[in-house]
Amino acid sequence: MTIQQYLSTVQSRFASGISTEHSYRGDLQQLLETLLPSFEITNEPKRSAVGAPDFIITKETIGRGYIEAKDVDKSLDDPIYNKQFSRYKNGLQNLIITNYLEFRLYQDGNHIKTIHLACLDPLTNEITANSEAYGEFKALIKDFPEHIAQTIRSPKKLSHLMASKARLLKEVFARSLREDIADEHNPETELQQQYTSFKELLIRDISPEQFADLYAQTIAYGMFAARSKDPTLKTFNRQEAAELIPKTNPFLRKLFHYIAGYDLDTRLSWIIDGLAEVFRATDVEGILHNFGKNTRTQDPIIHFYEDFLKDYDPDLRVERGVYYTPLPVVQFIVRAVDDILKEEFNLNRGLADKSKIEIEVDTDNTDNRTKTKKRKTKKNVHRVQILDPATGTGTFLAQVVRHIYQSFEGMEGLWPQYVNQDLIPRLNGFEILMASYAMAHLKLDLLLQETGYSHTSKFVTQRDGLFAKEGAGYTQDRFNIFLTNTLEPGIREVPNLFWNQALAIESQEANRIKTQTPVMVLLGNPPYSGESANKGKYIMELMKAYKKEPGGKQKLQERNSKWLNDDYVKFIRFAENMIKKTDEGVVAYINPHGFLDNPTFRGMRWHLLKTFDKIYTIDLHGNAKKKETTPDGGKDDNVFDIQQGVSINLFVKTGQKKKNELGQVFHYDLYGRRKDKYNFLENNRIAEIDFEKLRKVAPDYFMISMDFELMDEYSGFVSISELFVISLLGPNSHRDNFAVSFTKEEAAVKIKEFVSIDNSETDLFNKFNIKSNRDWKISDAREEARNKSQIHLATYRLFDERFMMYGNYAYDYYRPELNNDLLYENVALCYTRQTKEKFSIFTTSLPLAQHKIVTPYDGSYASQLYSYNLKHRTPNLDRILVQQFAEGLALPFLPDHDFTRLEEALQLREQGEDAYSGWDIPEKSKLKSKSKKEYFTPLDILDYIYAVLHSPTYRERYKEFLKTDFPRVPWPKDVDVFWELVRLGSELRGIHLMKHAALEKSPVTYPASGDNIISRKLTKTSPGYIPIDDIKGRVWINDQQYFDQVPKVAWEFYIGGYQPAQKWLKDRKGRELTMEDIEHYRKIIKALLETGRLMEEIDGVEFI
Repeated sequence: MTIQQYLSTVQSRFASGISTEHSYRGDLQQLLETLLPSFEITNEPKRSAVGAPDFIITKETIGRGYIEAKDVDKSLDDPIYNKQFSRYKNGLQNLIITNYLEFRLYQDGNHIKTIHLACLDPLTNEITANSEAYGEFKALIKDFPEHIAQTIRSPKKLSHLMASKARLLKEVFARSLREDIADEHNPETELQQQYTSFKELLIRDISPEQFADLYAQTIAYGMFAARSKDPTLKTFNRQEAAELIPKTNPFLRKLFHYIAGYDLDTRLSWIIDGLAEVFRATDVEGILHNFGKNTRTQDPIIHFYEDFLKDYDPDLRVERGVYYTPLPVVQFIVRAVDDILKEEFNLNRGLADKSKIEIEVDTDNTDNRTKTKKRKTKKNVHRVQILDPATGTGTFLAQVVRHIYQSFEGMEGLWPQYVNQDLIPRLNGFEILMASYAMAHLKLDLLLQETGYSHTSKFVTQRDGLFAKEGAGYTQDRFNIFLTNTLEPGIREVPNLFWNQALAIESQEANRIKTQTPVMVLLGNPPYSGESANKGKYIMELMKAYKKEPGGKQKLQERNSKWLNDDYVKFIRFAENMIKKTDEGVVAYINPHGFLDNPTFRGMRWHLLKTFDKIYTIDLHGNAKKKETTPDGGKDDNVFDIQQGVSINLFVKTGQKKKNELGQVFHYDLYGRRKDKYNFLENNRIAEIDFEKLRKVAPDYFMISMDFELMDEYSGFVSISELFVISLLGPNSHRDNFAVSFTKEEAAVKIKEFVSIDNSETDLFNKFNIKSNRDWKISDAREEARNKSQIHLATYRLFDERFMMYGNYAYDYYRPELNNDLLYENVALCYTRQTKEKFSIFTTSLPLAQHKIVTPYDGSYASQLYSYNLKHRTPNLDRILVQQFAEGLALPFLPDHDFTRLEEALQLREQGEDAYSGWDIPEKSKLKSKSKKEYFTPLDILDYIYAVLHSPTYRERYKEFLKTDFPRVPWPKDVDVFWELVRLGSELRGIHLMKHAALEKSPVTYPASGDNIISRKLTKTSPGYIPIDDIKGRVWINDQQYFDQVPKVAWEFYIGGYQPAQKWLKDRKGRELTMEDIEHYRKIIKALLETGRLMEEIDGVEFI
């Protein structure tokens, strides 16, 4: 076909008025085949439907160029194509984009040339040929597939190109998989089978998109590993990659033999071929030639992965917690384990020890007399078996190799034999993410090469008496790093598909380590994930031991123990169980430091003390959430780029401790700048650190440095959680923007939209950004809202009242045990239990609308003063503790501060009805003496507590304890001190409930007129507070209006983690302030001033 014939055909099809962009594809294909007779031009609609360019030009199975075509009358500059074109330009090194008339050439992401073969007149719809461009067009097309991508020498360039290809692969794979799943009429495709197997064998809750992500990364890094072994730099394709994958990684070899074969899904093959093109232009070995010559911040494998993730998906890097474990941390942990093995276990060579022990293992023969139903046999295995249960990219195992290799200085001739016989057989690792798994294999492979070790090709039947049945394809030097879920048991039988079998072998071999290998050392950096998805029977059964009170007999008395479900806790439990089976060994982790002092972890701490002889903790601090500083107030950095503080923890079991004895705890605090922490770890061995031996104090068994005398004093106080019968975490909706409104009318509109049958769940997501979760289903919530939908005024934050949709129809947990009582005349205390910020307490007489009332990061607990039962109410107080108050004060207790209610209760008592459920009420004649302070009531107790917990001296003295558990208050020193604190607490309560007369005399004015809309952001560039002098200033809400005469001390005043004067305004940005809002804000400023005054006055009372 000539160019003239091509354009004539295009004109005819376009003039028909019924053509689409697909109509012209055959014509362009014929033209290309004429101009490129030695190349294959492929136009496969099925493949382009899932994201591939319309045309692929190949030669000898190697993709040489790609063409994406749009309809003749479409502009290539239409914004609708921006995202797709950008993806192609970034991912494809040689690309033409066309509308069949205009042809734009892009190479390596850069626009090279545009040729107009013809032009379309938008008025007449006539196509006019541009004959002068014919020659240039022919030259462009003939040269197009001959483009050779630039040689890639930069790691950043390679990571960028890899990421672009991997993104394309992920998107096309995900779209193809979703398409296959939706097609119920066709048999299950290979992609579906792989996805189903992966769900069943590794990650049960993985979505098609997540699987596509793992798959894409693994292919990219598999290619990376293969190319690093390629001696023929001028050639490379996916078939060659399959042969080059190191035999140390049999799973990846199996996967790539599938990818190299004819059965590979054609929807994916073009991208994988394109990825091979990238590596064909890359000398990977050259890029990694400095592997092993690491500094504290340079590890080419992991840093390359971080660069890759930054380009591939920056959010994924954060979500996965893929952060380089700093080399000083890794080196210290490995050295510490080595020293402990030498000192505590008398193993002179430490980690290099090659001694063996005799154990019993299962054979393949059946024996119903044994627990495993397998016949046992005795085998000799290495004593110092090492396992990293969350291997990641292999950083810790690589450092173990380096550390051991140093001990062979001058004896390098023995190294190859030692590696083969005494190192590889006892280095074990588990990893769940395929890309990290592939990199770990690559890292160890390169490292051992660097040390002078070359792999054998000898196949064996057994390895260290434990692994690999004959015919499984495991080489003697296969690394024992397995693709598996550490927290799940192994898989026994699976369907006979290549993917299933490959995964099953990994899982089964990992299970041999879990069940039959006497692991002596577990080390690494396990994942942190809050409430993790790992909830299989195996690990949750093990976790029961941590969910008991110290002593192991009573269930943990915690309403919310979800923090124990963090993955790092499960990995500690897994390691403890492995060491307990071996009856000796060391666990060495770096993980979040929260378990050291969080009261919820007390059962875990006791259990660890029961198992291990010695526990060493080096608290590296750096908790940005807690805003940690050094003891002298200096900056305290994290050793990672994360907010969560971490600690190095070494758990040692020698077997010498008596059965019922608790182990010893040695603690060290390391504060300061990151480089100083690195220097400390580099220059100290465990024996050189001045650890503090901690007291083991029940019931919490804290593993941090504390003033134990002060703790004894504080422990003698009464706990708020014990004094109040009901103490609950506030409500949680997970959708405050929907569940909470500024006005009742806004809430009513939301409910109307929510229950309307015209709105689908997708509509509701688009309108309110709400969706179902584990504890809240939209369908159930809508049904409830149609039958019963209450709206109540509630406390949302300090001095901030809003309207809440009251009930399960809006909240996961709306806490009716607490909030129902606050629908009536009542008062409650809101306070922190465990906080990363300063302790805080507030009061309310309304239901709570959320669970972060007094701090932005930590949950607020609440205790109501009275519990209601039908028409009566009783004190929400423990009778025994109230009696202790009464005995200490030598005063009788009245169960209500409302004398009218008490008098009514006396009348009911005469009729045989007990309104106060057994609480004693004196005779009516004695009730009138309350003014003489001859009685005290529940409200007096609350006011006493409120005053004590607002004392700056009290807060400073007991600040460490206030961070870790429910607050405690001292028993009243004497009756006079009690009544003085009651007076101050009562006044402070009135201030915070905005019911005190003093609030009417606010110094703040609002002098300027305007629209009353808050448009200032209250930032440095859009300031709110602008000082008039050193004492006061103006708070601007927009460019015309402001609150005047605002004291600076009130503007900056903190209650807990909030600055109420600022937060109240920020939350209302864009809203119009009503007259009531303006008056309320004036009162907030006065309330903050009064709070500061009363706190000083409280501090003048000696109550401790």
